[in-house]
Amino acid sequence: MTHISRSAWVLVASLLILPCVLHAEDQVRVGETTEFIPLVEGKPYLHVIHDGRSVKVQRVQDPDYELKGYFAKTGRKCPPFCIQAETPDPSVTPIGEVEMFDFMETKLRDGSGVLIDARTESWFRKGTIPGSVNYPFTLFGADSNDPELVAVLKSFGGKERGEVGALERLMEDWGWVDSRHKTAHWDFTAAKDLVVWCNGPACGQSPRAIRGLLDAGYPGDKIKYYRGGMQMWQLWGLTTVVPRN
Repeated sequence: MTHISRSAWVLVASLLILPCVLHAEDQVRVGETTEFIPLVEGKPYLHVIHDGRSVKVQRVQDPDYELKGYFAKTGRKCPPFCIQAETPDPSVTPIGEVEMFDFMETKLRDGSGVLIDARTESWFRKGTIPGSVNYPFTLFGADSNDPELVAVLKSFGGKERGEVGALERLMEDWGWVDSRHKTAHWDFTAAKDLVVWCNGPACGQSPRAIRGLLDAGYPGDKIKYYRGGMQMWQLWGLTTVVPRN
């Protein structure tokens, strides 16, 4: 019988035991163990529904991961690739990744929110943030009576107002009824919360979409601006998806 040393038996035993004690999230390299990188402390990952399927959103687990390609570039011609303000309008709140995670797990999950990829379709087809719906920024620059824009505003929960009576208008003007989310043509009281994003801090597409929404009467307090966009999302090694259709 071939003699096997004690150290060899220990190595074999450890290899047999190893798969039983590791969690699926753990990452093992030759000679070292790397701790799992969570989204934030206490939250390893989250799930969102995208295109009818559940997508796990987490960070790349390779500690040597580096962003490459288009989104790794820092120098671009300005205009059009100029650094954007923190928010397109004082009424609109800018958010970061942690707030995005919360939005995904709350308003996006229960249907009271919409995550809007405001880039052109060609960009959307290359990959998007899970849970996002593509509404190109050009749509929100259309005339207020444009049928496609009207349909989208309705899908967000807006209701067209008929002719407003003199008494109702007077009560709104005097503040006797809440009219914060109403315009002469729209009632956005029950409208959904929106998070709008595009390619990143030097992308003007989502700011233009937001300004178009505001011009249409959409309340600024129902709109959030994810300024980091796809560039910061990928910089943190977060999950993206390529649309199937």
